[in-house]
Amino acid sequence: MAKKLFIGGLAWATTDETLKNAFAQAGTVESASIITDRMSGRSKGFGFVEMATDEDAQKAIEMWNGKELDGRPVTVNEARPKEDRPPRKFGGGGGSRGGFGGGGSRGGNDW
Repeated sequence: MAKKLFIGGLAWATTDETLKNAFAQAGTVESASIITDRMSGRSKGFGFVEMATDEDAQKAIEMWNGKELDGRPVTVNEARPKEDRPPRKFGGGGGSRGGFGGGGSRGGNDW
């Protein structure tokens, strides 16, 4: 059964192919992908590698954790499932009316 690994601290220049070739030294790589920013397309500095077996995954962790890949030390550990997060709220300040003004009467002329 495939085991997914988290790879952190990647150099901006590291590609999916570079990652796959590096981890292939530890065993059979099912997939390798670097996470990129949607807007810029630039690497976010981390990725995931799926190893074919638990043994290959353990060997990859021992082989690469703390070692340099493309000139940067990388962190390698078993990937954890993505945690559920509450939906993000966009905008800011003052609830749904914007951030203007204070309280006071909104009625007629209450001077």
